[in-house]
Amino acid sequence: MDIKINDRLVIPEAEVSFTFSRSSGPGGQHVNTADTRVTLLFDVEGSPTLSQWQKDRLMRALASRIGKDGMLRISSDSERSQKRNREDAVRRFAQLLRDALKKRKARRPTRPTRSSVRRRIQGKKHRGAIKKARGKVGSDE
Repeated sequence: MDIKINDRLVIPEAEVSFTFSRSSGPGGQHVNTADTRVTLLFDVEGSPTLSQWQKDRLMRALASRIGKDGMLRISSDSERSQKRNREDAVRRFAQLLRDALKKRKARRPTRPTRSSVRRRIQGKKHRGAIKKARGKVGSDE
């Protein structure tokens, strides 16, 4: 089962590996014997499917999630079933790569309009006048 990231990118299942371990939390006797936590491992640097541009983009965007060895790790232990945790990890992996590879819209710098600057200054002057009026009231002695 290959993992579809977007229309142009599909990661073969052979490039992804899984490790299983005991999950924490409630579950009674079952939790003490079943390895339900799933950790998905993906070698970003060593992937033959990704282009160099995609690798660089992922390394920058997911720097906090990628270890020194270049492996992306995603763990899932929210479900009590290993199968559901595996599906959850794959779903989160695909979404993470999809978001990281999405082309960002370039920001075009803009200047405030003359009327918005005028309104801002007018508001500041009005606020200053209100504060100035809070002064001590003069005594009529």
